[in-house]
Amino acid sequence: MSKHDVLIIGGGHNGLVAACYLAKAGKKVLVLEANSEIGGASTSEYVFAGLEAKLSRYSYLVSLLPDQIIKELGLNFECISRKISSYTPYEKSGNDAGLLVKRVWDESNVQSFNQLTGSDIEGQAWQRFYDQVSQFAQVIAPTLLQPLPTKSEVKSKLNDDLVWQMLIEQSLGETLDQYFKDDLVKGVVLTDGLIGTFASAYEMQSNICFLYHLIGNGTGEWKVPKGGMGALTYELHQKALSLGVEIKVNSKVKSIDAQSLQVVVEVENGEKFEGSYLLSNAAPQILAQLLGNEQPKSLEGSQVKLNMLLKKLPKFKSGVDAKDAFVGTLHINESFTQLEKAYKQANSGVFPDELPLEMYCHSLSDNSILSDDLNQKGFHTLTIFALHTPAKLFDLEPAKTKELAKQRALSALNQYLVEPVESCLASDVNGDLCIEVKSPIDLENEIFLPRGNIFHKDLSLPFKEDGSEIKWGVETDHPRVFLCGAGAIRGGGVSGIAGHNAAMAVLELN
Repeated sequence: MSKHDVLIIGGGHNGLVAACYLAKAGKKVLVLEANSEIGGASTSEYVFAGLEAKLSRYSYLVSLLPDQIIKELGLNFECISRKISSYTPYEKSGNDAGLLVKRVWDESNVQSFNQLTGSDIEGQAWQRFYDQVSQFAQVIAPTLLQPLPTKSEVKSKLNDDLVWQMLIEQSLGETLDQYFKDDLVKGVVLTDGLIGTFASAYEMQSNICFLYHLIGNGTGEWKVPKGGMGALTYELHQKALSLGVEIKVNSKVKSIDAQSLQVVVEVENGEKFEGSYLLSNAAPQILAQLLGNEQPKSLEGSQVKLNMLLKKLPKFKSGVDAKDAFVGTLHINESFTQLEKAYKQANSGVFPDELPLEMYCHSLSDNSILSDDLNQKGFHTLTIFALHTPAKLFDLEPAKTKELAKQRALSALNQYLVEPVESCLASDVNGDLCIEVKSPIDLENEIFLPRGNIFHKDLSLPFKEDGSEIKWGVETDHPRVFLCGAGAIRGGGVSGIAGHNAAMAVLELN
């Protein structure tokens, strides 16, 4: 039985980040990956037969990855800013228009809000609201790679009772009711509280999700990973190998025996490995099962992802340049009323009839994921992310429900297009249209996300209660076993934060 200082279950980006930090500190590290390729949700793949388009198949944008990790590990990884934050098409008085919001506020933003609402009030409320969110982000972001601050410490450093109340003490829905009057504006803001989280606007879980979408690097800016999400995995893989990390693929863990002086892991082929410590990049539910413990309860995953390759960008009825509409986040069926309606329908077991959608085109910001031939022909990728589609809706008839999700997503987009998006889809070498659908059930089967939860479990606030003895937010009930994945406190998203913090927790003990 081979012996290592640290065993890591799961070769996703967090597991690789942890491995790199530990190996840099001189530890002998072994990573055990169940699949034939490392990367987990952070992979880029050729999805459509015969076409050189390398898509970020699962996770696709980056905000929470601290610049500090990239610098400390010496990663050659770049993320690209987008000049436009979002575009939300709508119909008003029989005319097609859209709310276009640039990342840097300017006069065109003012005009866009005025066109929708008829006054400056909502635009001013938008600026005031996000300025206050930014205050919180700038306080919490510097703590994410440090031991968990207490609730009192964060509140004291923020030193603004109004901001604390609006983000921590009352539901996001209540806050939006106070700040905004326009139903569409409220919905666009709310979406950051619902991505990957099945909750009403009036449930506190939406607050927590919202915070994680707005605190990355103190700005909350979501950027496009140059070369696709797999570029990050590639860099981490190369760095880990250069530091002497051993990585075994096709090594699904069968059981864990956590003892007082060591941890023994057995994989499905019967091999056993011994380590002084174990880090789990697998979800807490899977870790509990491997340890023979009761699995923690959590919300199930609630998103459907559509990956598409287009031979051309479609035209919008509003006349907006398709490049402007698709380069940021395009919102469809995401007014506040529509989002709450979709949640209530899904919660009662009914698939939403007005499916809320987020979408963006990676290749408009970074065409390196396409071959020269596809770029010359004007091809583009299109990613659609549907909300409020919990795993339970797919249990009885998964294939039929995936087809329903696809049709409702395309129909929702088509209501704002001059021509149906289907006419813009490319075909692969077999003549099949270039579109694939990933349900929560697919995410569980393919990359081991319990019930398709992209955060592994319910997200936690990025601080601890006063008096808590937790230090890094990666601890478990066993002193030699730590979480290093999205299920840790401050995990979730492509961030590497949990990997870094788990490594620090182990190194502190040695």
